[in-house]
Amino acid sequence: MTNVRSRNTGFTLIELLVVVALIAIASGLASLALRDPAATQLEQEGARLAALLEAARAEARASGLMVSWEPHGLDAQSPNFRFVGLPPSDELPQYWLTPGVSADVIGARAVVLGPEPLIGAQRIVLSLADRRLVLETDGLGPFVVTSE
Repeated sequence: MTNVRSRNTGFTLIELLVVVALIAIASGLASLALRDPAATQLEQEGARLAALLEAARAEARASGLMVSWEPHGLDAQSPNFRFVGLPPSDELPQYWLTPGVSADVIGARAVVLGPEPLIGAQRIVLSLADRRLVLETDGLGPFVVTSE
């Protein structure tokens, strides 16, 4: 005669709680990883504009030219912004990569980039939908992206 034991199969309460906790942590991390696409696009435009402004500023210093940056409207036919004073051989981009981006220079019509090594403190506010981003310089350092 064989002695057969009856054994209950299944999961313990501790095992179920561990699985539920792991699922909760994974879903929390996934939701934090999802970013607003407008914010990401605006950050990319801000970093690109900061690089373009620094390139134009360096060219203005090197060539001794008076260079400025002027934003324009949202009209798709005309440039979104322009660099005034650069020679045609140093033409920089004039359009945003993301449609709908707008820029506003705080306290002026244009940003002065040179030829002087020291320029005044300047701020540019970029907007896309309900998002805003600020590019600023103290006149000595480079343009940096900050949040408003």
